Amino acid sequence: PATVPKRSKRTKRVAIAYESGQGDGAEQGMSEPQGPCWEPRNWRQQLENIREMRRSRDAPVDEMGVQKCFDSSAPPQVMRYQVLLSLMLSSQTKDQVTSAAMLRLRQHGLTVDSVLQMDDATLGQMIYPVGFWRNKVKYIKQTTAILKQKYGGDIPRTVKELVQLPGVGPKMAHLAMNIAWDSVSGIAVDTHVHRITNRLKWVKKETRNPEQTRVALEDWLPRDLWSEINWLLVGFGQQTCLPVNPRCAQCLNQDICPAARR
Repeated sequence: PATVPKRSKRTKRVAIAYESGQGDGAEQGMSEPQGPCWEPRNWRQQLENIREMRRSRDAPVDEMGVQKCFDSSAPPQVMRYQVLLSLMLSSQTKDQVTSAAMLRLRQHGLTVDSVLQMDDATLGQMIYPVGFWRNKVKYIKQTTAILKQKYGGDIPRTVKELVQLPGVGPKMAHLAMNIAWDSVSGIAVDTHVHRITNRLKWVKKETRNPEQTRVALEDWLPRDLWSEINWLLVGFGQQTCLPVNPRCAQCLNQDICPAARR
């Protein structure tokens, strides 16, 4: 009980760091000598084992994830819009449901203009039963109007601008940068990545939400692994390291995982 007030304070303080190197003191010659960077025990072996378990790439995220939901033959601008839309739909929704909703939308012709011309009821019918579909109808309409007015129908090129769009959070923004713009701006942390990295103790101390986890991971995880870690851990979380009753007996990390049920 004594730790409760502390916890609420910490949650409020989480900074959303957008682009690396932005406003850090290094440029002004203020950098301090740094000691060896903290890193989790056994993390390289754990990562190698997860890669091995994910080798067949047959998790829902591999077959129906956001990177599979857009029309790859569409013009680049339309493709990027579809990536953003599928990310907005995917929040609190299984990949299978997002994929089916995207297919229905694409059959209707999924562009900024077609969505702006669609009435809310039709849009709602098309995306149902994604999680919070009523809110998403509203967010999709608002965001699409902003894209048309402010970005000429394209999506923004920075995380800072992406998170200002209605219904777009940091995880979606980093994934949009990676998939739509082929740019690694940060680690995309969803509930799977948040859960698994806490179980593996890939964070110095337990984190309360995905945004805290992202900040903690970016502090030590080599940047060349940032784009891989999302799909790797999401699929692992869908197949092995489940939210309830993780399949520890089938996991190659069972001997080196702090949370393993042996």
